[in-house]
Amino acid sequence: MNEYALIMRHEDGSKIASPEQMQIWMKQTMDWIGGIAAQNKFVGSQGLIFDDARVVHFDNVVTNGPFGDIKETLGGLIIVRAESIDEAVEFAKGCPVLQGNGNTVEVRKVANHK
Repeated sequence: MNEYALIMRHEDGSKIASPEQMQIWMKQTMDWIGGIAAQNKFVGSQGLIFDDARVVHFDNVVTNGPFGDIKETLGGLIIVRAESIDEAVEFAKGCPVLQGNGNTVEVRKVANHK
């Protein structure tokens, strides 16, 4: 069985949700992760904070970020165990992030260095 990263991308990270909406989304996200965990396929997760970040460029120029030169932002990721990328994609389809217009979940196989 392989591990896959489900990377949550928000089309416009400058939009701020109300505290009430954030609570709703967090509950939906915890329920979604709980469903994956109930199948013993959840490995771990990590959210990302949007403030006080930097982007280091190839020429060692450092800019304030986290957005760099694009509007899209990374909201976080979870790692799942799946038999195939297709199974991992099915997990991604249930991600509450997809409720936001233009938001995406990228599915990438995790390199196994063991």
